[in-house]
Amino acid sequence: MLYFMNDYSEGAHEKVLDALIKTNKEQHIGYGVDEITSEAIKRIKQRLNKPNADVHFLVTGTQTNTIAIAHFLRPYESVIATDLGHISVHETGAIEATGHKIIEMPSKDGLLTANMIDAAMLKHADEHWVLPKLVYISNATETGTIYTKKMLEDIRKTCDKYGLYLYLDGARLANALTCADNDMTIEDVAHLTDAFTIGGTKNGILFGEALVITNNLLKTHMRFSIKQRGALLAKGRLLGVQFNALFEDDLYFEMAKHTNEMATLLKTGILELGYKLVTVPSTNLIFTILPNNVHKKLSELCFYEAEHPFDSDNMEARFVTSWATPKEDVIELLRLLKELKGL
Repeated sequence: MLYFMNDYSEGAHEKVLDALIKTNKEQHIGYGVDEITSEAIKRIKQRLNKPNADVHFLVTGTQTNTIAIAHFLRPYESVIATDLGHISVHETGAIEATGHKIIEMPSKDGLLTANMIDAAMLKHADEHWVLPKLVYISNATETGTIYTKKMLEDIRKTCDKYGLYLYLDGARLANALTCADNDMTIEDVAHLTDAFTIGGTKNGILFGEALVITNNLLKTHMRFSIKQRGALLAKGRLLGVQFNALFEDDLYFEMAKHTNEMATLLKTGILELGYKLVTVPSTNLIFTILPNNVHKKLSELCFYEAEHPFDSDNMEARFVTSWATPKEDVIELLRLLKELKGL
């Protein structure tokens, strides 16, 4: 069987595992205040050129988004996001469960624009509505698209106009920053947002997300919120060890480059075979329209996500490459797609 289901099925890069094994029997203080975690935080701050940023390590993306947004907002404040955002469709109402409404703006490609923020603000004019206070975006988005630097700058200006916080979900940030269409650096992201995450789970570690807070107004007592919601890991050094390995010699970006190279090879081959894409991705999420007969046969040979019917004759399928995807698997998948199409 071939595996193109997601980018977190494999365990972890050998350098990450080696670091965990090397430190396995060492005794360290708990809850993320150990020397290794401090070193990881130092590495990240240096890479971002943000010495005054606060960095917190958590286990999952949903956990991180939920705790961060709940901590940043007052009870009557809300979030602006697209209707395809991860917090909108893949987090089981976690944000709403903390008492914060998500103002969902329709988007075909998962990208939020400055005009969408204007529209959301126009509709929430007084105290009879929730008060928009935070803008949530993902880079890369849940459709594989990315923000350009100009788009992010426009969103930043719009947030400043209304006094909104800008929070970027970076579960796949490495993929966004290393793809061919990108014109931003991770330093740009740190400069233009109030807080953002650096995803590890989907980029070569066993588990973990780094929450980076650059706005001083949002920093106070974050560890209290993390602890209250059950996310202050006793063996916090396990997160520190992994992120320390990620940001040693830029392994974080090296793995993402491979992920994108495999995605580009797959996307190019799919288009050359005459299949159509639902969106034009820049990163490693490739949404493809498969005839039902092709999907039926291919699903017996390859694991991928059949999102939902595209129409009565076709299925919308999602193929995802990862840091560990072999080139040979991509070539074999393209061979199967060609064979099943009768080419």
